[in-house]
Amino acid sequence: MLITFTDFGVEGPYLGQMRVALAQAAPMVPVVELVSDAPAFRPKSAARLLAALVNRLPAGSVVIAVVDPGVGSGRLALVLRADGRYFVGPDNGLLDGVAAGATECAWFEITWRPDSLSNSFHGRDLFAPVAGALAIDPARLAEFARELTPPPLAWEPDLAEVIYVDGYGNLITGLQAANFDEATVFRIGGQSIRHGKTFSAVVEGGLLWYRNSMNLVEVAENCGSAANRLGAKIGGGIMRLGPDMA
Repeated sequence: MLITFTDFGVEGPYLGQMRVALAQAAPMVPVVELVSDAPAFRPKSAARLLAALVNRLPAGSVVIAVVDPGVGSGRLALVLRADGRYFVGPDNGLLDGVAAGATECAWFEITWRPDSLSNSFHGRDLFAPVAGALAIDPARLAEFARELTPPPLAWEPDLAEVIYVDGYGNLITGLQAANFDEATVFRIGGQSIRHGKTFSAVVEGGLLWYRNSMNLVEVAENCGSAANRLGAKIGGGIMRLGPDMA
């Protein structure tokens, strides 16, 4: 299976071109758009989201991860093999969370280049052909890449920021929910937010934080938009308060 994780959005020409490139490189291999609106220009935020989604991906999956504001620069093009899955993307920290959470991993630099390589669309021209080849036969990795000494990871599991705003206006943060007990109070936009197990734990219009399905701290307004209510955006901070400070 080929899985895309990009900040391209669903409108415009980019996602469609990726699908065409993947269909050419790996006919008959199913493609799933896992995320098409990852935090734009924010590899650090996107890395937390990608890492939170990895464990439910089937073994043998090939993930094309493209949040790449440095496209066309001197940054490397990488393949990460982690716990039987392959991740193809830029060397900008986007894959670090996957590597940090893996039991076994290896890094490779993509040395192959196509005859025609756009300066601004390596997802289509470079990453997609490599990912397609790996989806058909992982042993072909040696044709495209050379193994690297594992790089040091600049990775902290918790990022005290909003990393994604979903269609309901819920605020997904880069905080691991397991690191906080139910007495923890958070603050966003000047408002204190207490824990609730699920939306119905508070009255309609009430705010809560909860452990979401990706095991991250998420802030919601029951039957409303926490993003609108709190004026929160991707990159906005979330502060932890003690129970006696709320």
